[in-house]
Amino acid sequence: MRMKNAEPRHEVLWPLAKKAVPAHGAAPRLPDLSGKTVGELWDYIFRGDAVYPMIRERLRARYPGIRFVDYCEFGNFHGARSREIIAGLADKIRAHGCDAVISGIGA
Repeated sequence: MRMKNAEPRHEVLWPLAKKAVPAHGAAPRLPDLSGKTVGELWDYIFRGDAVYPMIRERLRARYPGIRFVDYCEFGNFHGARSREIIAGLADKIRAHGCDAVISGIGA
């Protein structure tokens, strides 16, 4: 039985699949980047070659002794070799002594 002034009811479906991998929180931030080594990760899609030099300039002005490992050292992890590159990424980051990485350059 439906009441006169009741809102209509509709069934809906969630258009997205269940998450296959549980979400993890971000790692704690470093309190200071002075003297730290920062790796640059770029998927070679949107202007990292223009953006990273600006980021380096700003961070060097703010944090004395900061060092960078150029994105070229890590490779293009978007493309035909992405699985291979991503599989070795953590080891490369450690091998370069990175204390932090910058990732997510994009539009």
